[in-house]
Parts: sequence; structure tokens; C-alpha cells
Amino acid sequence: MPAISIGSYTLGPIPLDVLLLAGRAAFLVFAFLIAAVAFVRWRRAAERDTEHTCAQTGLVLERLHQLETLIGAAQARLAVLGEQLESRQGTPGTTQAPSYQIAIRMARSGAERAELMKSCGLTQQEADLVSRLHGPRPRAVRGETVAA
Repeated sequence: MPAISIGSYTLGPIPLDVLLLAGRAAFLVFAFLIAAVAFVRWRRAAERDTEHTCAQTGLVLERLHQLETLIGAAQARLAVLGEQLESRQGTPGTTQAPSYQIAIRMARSGAERAELMKSCGLTQQEADLVSRLHGPRPRAVRGETVAA
């Protein structure tokens, strides 16, 4: 066993128990230092991750705000277009679907093209077609059709 000398004092051989105990203590101190270094590195990495996550969250929030602004503007435009559509539908004869059944009845009773256009909302071509197909035919044309 080795002898320990401190200054002018010399100690006798160190027992094996004391050496093992000192070795354990040194190992525990070393393990504690390693754990402390690992903890510090882990904490720094966690802080970097947190900062990165906060930055990404900020970007997402900014983009969401932009989308909300765009949606609000689109809703406002849709409201204006809806009002315009309602106002156009409220005026007679502009965007209402033509009433062909009524136009056919009127044409059979001898209504003129202008009257069909005004009353039923037909275009000039539609009124001409309804008049030709369903209007009263001249007697000469009827006679030729029957004779032929």
C-alpha cells in the first residue's frame, strides 16, 4: 500500500476501503459534472427550439391575419355584389326569366311583337319566333298550306 506524505508528516499505507471510497467520490463528482454539462446543453437547445417555435408561430399568426383581412374584404365585396343583384332583380323586365307560356297565349290571341317584348320580357328575336310559331297565320298562307 502506498504511503501518503503531507509536508513533513507521512501517513502509513492507505487501506483499500478508503481508496475505493475516494474513487467512488471522484466518480460521483465526475458524473455530476457530466450531468451538469448535459443539462446546460439540453436547456440551451430547448431555449433555441422555443425561440424557433415562437418565430414560426409569429409567422403563422401574421399570415392568418392577412387571410382574415382578405376574407373580410371578400365578404364586403360579396355584400356589395349581392345588393347590386337584389336591386337589379327588383326592377321589372331586366333580369327576370321570360315567361314563354304567357307569351304563347298572347301570340295566339294576336298580340304584336312589341307587346310580347314589353309584357313577357322577351328579346326581339324571341318575340318574332313566338309570333311566327304560335301567332295567327294570314288566311292566304293557311289556304296554301291546306291546298298543298
